[in-house]
Amino acid sequence: MSNISQNDIISVLKSEIEDYDVKMSVKEIGTVISIGDGIATVYGLDNAMYGELVEFETGVRGIVQNLEMKTIGCVLLGSDYGITEGSKVVRTNKRAGVPVSEQLIGRVVDALGSPIDGKGPIETKDFFPIENEAAGVCERKSVSVPLETGILAIDSMFPIGRGQRELIIGDRQTGKTSIAVDTILNQKGKDVICVYVAIGQKASTVAQLVATLAKHGAMDYSIVVSASASDLASLQYIAPYSGTAMAEYFMKQGRDVLIVYDDLSKHAVAYRTMSLLLERSPGREAYPGDVFYLHSRLLERSARLDEEHGGGSITALPIIETLAGDVSAYIPTNVISITDGQIFLESELFFAGIRPAVNVGLSVSRVGGAAQTKAMKKAAGSLRIDLAQFREMEVFTQFSSDLDKATKDLLDHGNRLVELLKQPLSRPLPLHEQVMLLCVANNKLLLDVPVKEIKTFRSDLMDFFRSKYSNIIEEIDTKKVLTDELIGQIVTAAKEFKK
Repeated sequence: MSNISQNDIISVLKSEIEDYDVKMSVKEIGTVISIGDGIATVYGLDNAMYGELVEFETGVRGIVQNLEMKTIGCVLLGSDYGITEGSKVVRTNKRAGVPVSEQLIGRVVDALGSPIDGKGPIETKDFFPIENEAAGVCERKSVSVPLETGILAIDSMFPIGRGQRELIIGDRQTGKTSIAVDTILNQKGKDVICVYVAIGQKASTVAQLVATLAKHGAMDYSIVVSASASDLASLQYIAPYSGTAMAEYFMKQGRDVLIVYDDLSKHAVAYRTMSLLLERSPGREAYPGDVFYLHSRLLERSARLDEEHGGGSITALPIIETLAGDVSAYIPTNVISITDGQIFLESELFFAGIRPAVNVGLSVSRVGGAAQTKAMKKAAGSLRIDLAQFREMEVFTQFSSDLDKATKDLLDHGNRLVELLKQPLSRPLPLHEQVMLLCVANNKLLLDVPVKEIKTFRSDLMDFFRSKYSNIIEEIDTKKVLTDELIGQIVTAAKEFKK
């Protein structure tokens, strides 16, 4: 017995010796020479690249941000507890990235793609770099498919197309996030995946937003990426890039994605904090010189790809917060020049009860009519001009008592249009409802309805259409075209309702 076991041992040893293979690996290791405020200066990593991930001996990772003659500057993506002068740092030879998969949908994750909603781990198959080159001109296709927000004031006058970047800009508490959330709610059943990136917000605000999305069934097609105010500046800085990497994963599959950056003002502040700690020279308003590039390389990744490249799209709704309505400040002007239009929300309108508080004069969509259905284009025809004339006339006639009939009609029509464009929170309107309401208003059928009763009138009118004229609704929804015959039917039906 002992004889057999000895032979066994010898054969095992022989095979071990024969199969023995010396695996040599070379690791580049550097040393921390100073650490503080989430920034580490490292000596000895001569071949490290900008944007590369490095790992500290405590297991915390960092991103290389400064390349100097003998040292590199790293921003930490976690706590610096346990890292001291002399601590070892290893190169990973990887670019910073996030894990991606279908399982991200319906989840709340942090800037590194780790789940923070307590629903267990996410199985991921792929890894996308957070910084990626934007699609070139030859890979793109012109924007022509509408991305409906469900907000009458926007869809009629400043239409957004799939692949467009439309800025939402305004002071604090003017309903910027509400517009973005309503747009997400309106994508239900439209095969659009929504990514909401919260940068520098209170965790309670993000939790409230997730609850709203869940309540309306929007989490079934949404991903929330959160880098809250209590997180490190480095995490707030990479959050929008991580969100875009997730969006690109779905775009590469030929799907349409809507991404909301809420908001890029806080993103720029986080980047400024980081840059000043890295001892980069400050420029205008203490922002580093490359703060324009920061947002341009992020927003340039939103595009609509041609069929050859999958035909997917990313539509971006960046949000910028202004101070006292100052659109000409540094960051707002930067982002306005990168995007394809802006929706400007005004505090005065908001406090006057006009919500959404869209300023018709300063808002614009540079893609515009190209991304509008024919039905909406025809119905919204003169809406902007009518509202602009009303605003002008309103200022002129503030103090005059005797007005001629034409002026009176113009003011009455304008007042009713303003009332019609008011919309409650979390109630996006379907296309047929928007088109029919605009038809009724354009044909001056609201002039004899008191302004205070417009709200009740419109809901009762739509109930009437749904019960008696569902064929009109069906035709608008399927054909998306508004013929003169159809307008005639809508007007006749509305008159019948009024009787």
